[in-house]
Amino acid sequence: MTQKPIKRHKALQPLSREHHHGLLLSWKIRAGFSKNIAPERVKVYADWFFKTHLIPHFEMEEQHVFTILDGDNELIKRALSEHEYLKKLFSDEDIKNALSKIEEALDAHIRFEERILFPEIQKIATESQLELIEKIHHEADFVDKLDDEFWK
Repeated sequence: MTQKPIKRHKALQPLSREHHHGLLLSWKIRAGFSKNIAPERVKVYADWFFKTHLIPHFEMEEQHVFTILDGDNELIKRALSEHEYLKKLFSDEDIKNALSKIEEALDAHIRFEERILFPEIQKIATESQLELIEKIHHEADFVDKLDDEFWK
């Protein structure tokens, strides 16, 4: 018998929507590779996405969401370690290799947060903690960088 997934609390839904855009970054990197796009072109987009969307997303999670669980929690340690690994990959000068690793690591990280970490946080969080996240994290419409749509 399969478990019915927990409905995502409305306070965490904006973060889940941001995760969707992160999965699209992984897809765009794969599409760029499949179309033999110069890695430098893909990297321009990936770097923009990293600075514009991923860094603020990581900061929100680290400061307001991950703190719901104990700092010694293995899931939190894993999430923080994966954030650091992704940051390191974005600064790697071997562009093609870095993009390949970013695509895989980001996809796996998002799926970990969505399937394992967020449900655990949601089980433990108090209503006041979730209300605080909802109050602090205002979802803005996603604005994409479309000057070079290499993935099309």
